[in-house]
Amino acid sequence: MLNALRYYWIIARGYRLRPWASPYIQWRMETFFGKEASGLDARKFFGLMWRERARIERFLEWVAIRRGAQNS
Repeated sequence: MLNALRYYWIIARGYRLRPWASPYIQWRMETFFGKEASGLDARKFFGLMWRERARIERFLEWVAIRRGAQNS
């Protein structure tokens, strides 16, 4: 959970209360999920995040490992 909050805090700068409007998050989600993540609004964003929560959790674990390797 802490990994998710840390990653979110970094990538959602300027869009923390409406992450679906962030150009970076849109790009990241389109890259990760493909066409189904294009044109996100709040409903589609949260639906996709909920449905794909296991994949997102694995991604965030990888991010934490990479961050640890950078800091070492």
